[in-house]
Amino acid sequence: MSLSFLRHTAYLSSFPLPIRFISFTAMPKALQNPVLQNPGSEVVGIVPKKRVRKRRVEIIAKEVKTKSPDEKFLRHPDIEDFANKSDNIYSRSIQHPANWESVIEGIRRMRSSEHAPVDSIDPDEGMTSLQPKERRFAELVGSLLSSQTKGHVTHEATQRLLENGLLSAGAMDKADEDTIKSLIYPVGFYTRKAKHLKQVAKICISKYDGDIPSSVDELLLLPGVGPKIAHLVMIMAWNKVEGICVDTHVHRVSNRLGWVSRPGTKQGTRSPEETRVSLQQWLPKEEWVSINLLLVGFGQTICTPLRPRCAKCTVSELCPSAFKEISSPKKKL
Repeated sequence: MSLSFLRHTAYLSSFPLPIRFISFTAMPKALQNPVLQNPGSEVVGIVPKKRVRKRRVEIIAKEVKTKSPDEKFLRHPDIEDFANKSDNIYSRSIQHPANWESVIEGIRRMRSSEHAPVDSIDPDEGMTSLQPKERRFAELVGSLLSSQTKGHVTHEATQRLLENGLLSAGAMDKADEDTIKSLIYPVGFYTRKAKHLKQVAKICISKYDGDIPSSVDELLLLPGVGPKIAHLVMIMAWNKVEGICVDTHVHRVSNRLGWVSRPGTKQGTRSPEETRVSLQQWLPKEEWVSINLLLVGFGQTICTPLRPRCAKCTVSELCPSAFKEISSPKKKL
């Protein structure tokens, strides 16, 4: 727009460019307002970014109130006040995957019509007779054994430990390591896991009076315990939901559905832990417990590691990976 069209200074207040881009020598004298003589300032009428940011803090600060016996007082908002606020600018930046609710509902229908190996395992078998401390320790032992091991193998190993009275911290600590190895075989890495079980039992006795840690941070300090095991134990032993349990099936299916990505990219996650963090950014917390069993069974029956059964999948139209994975190549001679 030519400056010859500007007829009065009031119009200039809505001009979108900073004054430094306007030549004062080309302006009529009537437009050379003293207010506009600083080339480094922004045009009148445009709210500076700092003022907008300060205003946001003030709005949230008014809502962050606590009560004392005498009066209400205002405190400065913590970073958690911004992160936990449902309508703040941070939560708006996290987009839900398209049609995720329809996908979950479709997977639920498929799971209800087809039996998966994970459905045949009763985690409470034989556990009802245990005392609360022993039951929690048994959940920790079962979770430790489940890493890199099929569900039915883990379940059978846990039952053998139960039958031999080793599902308590005291009994496990006194047991011979070779005996533990023979009872948990053939779980994956059974030699290493037998050593870890002995170490965990000793820590539980010395630090927790025979019980197990009651927080994710403390559980992660135990030998052999990673994020998946820690969150699983919190749910199974303490009935606390603090994260999603992500195993190889949840990791694979979530990436195929396009539900997860690495920060700042559109590329899929590279590990179950990255998948857990990405899922928790958008999946409602009420789905955090059920999503594991749902996707594990779906990954065992339909969305299998090799040659997924896309033709049988009822949500293939909503899956960006449908019919794209070919059979594994033949082994070279």
